[in-house]
Order: sequence, then C-alpha cells, then structure tokens
Amino acid sequence: MRKLFAGLAVIGVLIASQAAANDPAELSDVEIAHVAYTADNLDIRYAHLALAKSKNPEIHKFAKTMIRDHEAVNVQALALLEKLGVEAKDNFLSQQLNQDGDAIIVKFSALNGAEFDRAYAENELAYHQAVNALVGDVFIPNIENAEVKALFEEGLKIFKAHEAHAEMMVKALN
Repeated sequence: MRKLFAGLAVIGVLIASQAAANDPAELSDVEIAHVAYTADNLDIRYAHLALAKSKNPEIHKFAKTMIRDHEAVNVQALALLEKLGVEAKDNFLSQQLNQDGDAIIVKFSALNGAEFDRAYAENELAYHQAVNALVGDVFIPNIENAEVKALFEEGLKIFKAHEAHAEMMVKALN
C-alpha cells in the first residue's frame, strides 16, 4: 500500500497529463531538460530529508548517493544547455512534479523512525521506476539533439542502478 502511495505522484502526473491533452511525448528538448532537472532536484530534496530524519546507515548511504549522482547529472545538463545556447523551459509536467513533490515532502516530514525509512525507500523505488520508464520509453525516443539524447541515455543507466538499489533497500526494510 505504501509503495502505491509513494509512486502515485509521478504516475498520476503521467496519466493526468495525457488525459488533459498535455502529452510528455510532445515536449521539446528544452522542456524535457526542465522535467529531468526538476525530477533530479526533487530526489535531492527527498534525500536531504532522509539525512535529517533517518538514523538508518543504509538510508543515509543511499540518500548521499542520490544527492551526489543527481547533482552531477544536473551540472552536466546545465553545462550542455549552456554550450547549446538554450535554457530549460518550464512546462506542465515539471510544474506538476514540483507540486506533487511538495506534498510528498509534507507527508514524509510527519513520519519518523522505521515508518519514515520504509516510506522513503518505497518512494525512491516507485519514483525511479516511474521516471526511468518516462525517460526510457518517452523522452529518449523523442529527443532530437544527439548530445542531449546521449546525456539522457547515460543518466538512465545511473538511475536504473538507483532503482535496483532502492528495490534492495525496500526488501531489507520489509
């Protein structure tokens, strides 16, 4: 049940966006870049909260990995956008991710101990599953710029490893 709750934000965004005629497959490269940057920043926020609330060394290790890897990808993405002379463009999906992410932070802030740890791990698993599917199945096939596509392909490899790590963490906590 918690896993279902944890992944609802991202999955809900995908379903709602398609129902509202906002199709992630129709986003431009600079809009896709903004969604990815937003998703990375949300995961960094979740990780900082985990470092503040959890006492579990495995949660801390995972959270530090999230911060390190997502910040590194964002630095690469911003450098590439600067090289290309473009700016990431806000859009319906990045706005919805921020809104849903804020709600998740509020809910997680009320949890403590093992309950927080399980919720954080389950959210990380669901979040990476949903984002990885979006990136692999929708974004990468629709990115036009070869350098942007290559950055997303490399990022996806890293984030699939995060998904596998989160899955092991969930099993260990349940």
